[in-house]
Amino acid sequence: MLKPEALEVANKIFRAIFASSNPYSLEELKAKFAFDLQLPTEVKDSRTGETTYTAVPNAKRFITDKNSYGQKWERPHRPLKNLGEILAAWEEINDMTTERVYHSENVHASDPIYGSVNVYGSTNCGQSKNIIYCDNTYNSNFCLACCRSGGINFCIRVDDSSECSNSYSVICSNKITNSFFIQDANNLHECMFCSHMEQRKYCIANMQFEKDEYLYIKSQVTKWILGD
Repeated sequence: MLKPEALEVANKIFRAIFASSNPYSLEELKAKFAFDLQLPTEVKDSRTGETTYTAVPNAKRFITDKNSYGQKWERPHRPLKNLGEILAAWEEINDMTTERVYHSENVHASDPIYGSVNVYGSTNCGQSKNIIYCDNTYNSNFCLACCRSGGINFCIRVDDSSECSNSYSVICSNKITNSFFIQDANNLHECMFCSHMEQRKYCIANMQFEKDEYLYIKSQVTKWILGD
C-alpha cells in the first residue's frame, strides 16, 4: 500500500489502542516507534536507476524483482582463465533481487513479504494484513512496528509475543489485551507497566487498582505516550 493508505491503517490502529487519531506522519511513526527495527533499506536498481527496497543492503548491485523477469540472462561463452576472471564475470550479473513479494497484494517499500495484503515498509512478514514497519510478523492484522510475533491485532511495538490485541509495547508475552508496557506476562487485560504476571486485569506496576482509578491513570499515560 502507498503512503495515504498506510496512514489510514495507522489511524485505525491508534483509535483501537489509544481511542485517538494518529497525529504523526509516516516518517514520524517510523522515527518514534520503529527506530530500532531492521527494516528494508532504500537502494537503486542497477539496471534502471529506480528506487527499490532491500533486506540485504550490503550487496553491491540490486535489481527489483519485477525487473528481473523476462530478461535474457544467458550470455555468450567467453574463456575464463583464473578465479579473478570468474568472480568478475559473476559480479556482472549477480544483482541482489529486491522487493521480493510472493502471493501478496498491495505491498510497497518491503522485502521479502509472503501471502500478505496491504503492507508498507516491512520485512520478513507473512500471512498478514494492514501492517506498517514490521519485521518477522505473521498471521497478524493492523500492526505497526512489531517484530518476531504472531497472531497479533491492532498492536504497536509488540515483540516476541503472540495472541495480543489493542496493546502497545509488549515484550515476550501471550494473550495480552488493551494493555501498555507489558513484559514476560500471560493473559492480562487492561494492565500497564506489568511484568511476570498472569490472569489479571486493572493492574499497574503489578499492583491491583479499582477499574475507575485504573482508567483515569490510563488516560494520563495515553496523553504521555502521544506527547499531549
